[in-house]
Amino acid sequence: MKGVMIQGTASDVGKSLIVTALCRLFALEGKKVTPFKSQNMSNNSYVTMDGKEIGRAQGIQAEAAKTEATVWMNPILLKPRSDMQSEVVLFGKAIETLSGRGYREHFYEKGLKVIEESLQHLQESYEIVVIEGAGSPVEINLRDRELVNMKVAEIADVPVVLVADIDRGGVFASVVGTLELLEPDERKRVKGILINKFRGDVTLFENGIKWLEEKTGIPVLGVLPFVENHMIDGEDSLSIQPNRTGNGEIDIAVIHLPFISNYSDIEPFYDEEDVSIRFVKNPSQFGQPDAVIIPGTKSTINDLTSLKETGLADAIVDYVKKGGRVVGLCGGYQMLGQDIIDATGSDSGVVGTRLKGLNIIPGVTIFVKEKKTVRFKGHYSHATGLTGKNLIEGYEIHLGVTELLEKEKSFLSLEDGSSEGYYGFDGKIIGTYVHHLFHNDEWRNHWLNQIRQNKQLPLREAVYRQDLKEQKFDELSLTMKKHMDWERIKEIIDSWGQGS
Repeated sequence: MKGVMIQGTASDVGKSLIVTALCRLFALEGKKVTPFKSQNMSNNSYVTMDGKEIGRAQGIQAEAAKTEATVWMNPILLKPRSDMQSEVVLFGKAIETLSGRGYREHFYEKGLKVIEESLQHLQESYEIVVIEGAGSPVEINLRDRELVNMKVAEIADVPVVLVADIDRGGVFASVVGTLELLEPDERKRVKGILINKFRGDVTLFENGIKWLEEKTGIPVLGVLPFVENHMIDGEDSLSIQPNRTGNGEIDIAVIHLPFISNYSDIEPFYDEEDVSIRFVKNPSQFGQPDAVIIPGTKSTINDLTSLKETGLADAIVDYVKKGGRVVGLCGGYQMLGQDIIDATGSDSGVVGTRLKGLNIIPGVTIFVKEKKTVRFKGHYSHATGLTGKNLIEGYEIHLGVTELLEKEKSFLSLEDGSSEGYYGFDGKIIGTYVHHLFHNDEWRNHWLNQIRQNKQLPLREAVYRQDLKEQKFDELSLTMKKHMDWERIKEIIDSWGQGS
């Protein structure tokens, strides 16, 4: 197999971003390239065209590679449901929920076969595979049964480039320590080092490059800058963008749920100049926002219980009573209802669990066993007063089914005539299962203009994000290319297995 694996000294060192950049660079050179990550642990997922679920990072990397995302690019996805258990998604379909120990003891052999099958499929369809590792390759307590780092490099038989994050400090120790803890045959695979997230004058790091190369005997292939506003979705909670308050005249509070999922729903707001985003974890942070968004969650009942315990539930209810504007997305939509019934135990793990919702939307959610994962296309319902406007696109990933008691207040109408979501109080209260609702540029602009009008702010034209996204893919890749030895990287890939 022709390719390269990007491994890191730790989580969130920038592996996903670098893989994205490499995929776009190869695509710009006319190569048929694919991303691959054997096992992802993330509640930020992506729905493929055939309605399957993979890690969001691999879906975005496929877009950068100018190819269609498939389950072969991320065959194993673990979605944390609690501190002890994760849902196992295999080839895009949820199959079971396991503890960390249970997964480690019972899934390893199956995992190896899944990885081999996926890599074989990708090898038949693509010229180059760019593989992303996970965390660190030298977690001593896990490495004998790992499915994400050096074992994958061995199965694919590709060279490895090690990435370290200089922004967090300790870069020399992290690189040298990682290499020292690798087995001799593993270390031989490491053909380059990338220093990521550098700020300032790179000439001040020249002695550092020299020291690393002399100490390790491995070339430093680049010192990559800290890239702001890259528009590439993160894959886990470590990658959630920080609060952006700035001078934004519109204040949006996002409820930071313990098991928050698909938080990429929020990312389009970072491209709106007059919008401030705040992640709120307790009532003292709530303030007086112009709008509140309750995002998706991997565990609706656990997270709603947490909201009640912290007092955020009461803060949200009081805010609505005072005329506040709230959007509930997926799990957030379920929380807004009157009751949540876990008939099968698929959300809480306990059959028959029942919990009172926030009682803001007249509806009841019942959890079922079969998860719905589908791309969504629909139009605004009559309740919105926006009929005849543009198509709304997104995707659904959920177990619950929500029955509204006021069906005439649905939010969206599907092409088959069925309805979806809730739209009430002239759009001040919205609930929907559609992820990436706010990625629809004209809808986002309409919703924000309602707030602008209420605040007597100037109305604005829509920001068309897809054009920006393609531009950002190109800018990211060319920035990375400028700061790395791109020709050397291609040489490492081309010469691997030829006596190098």
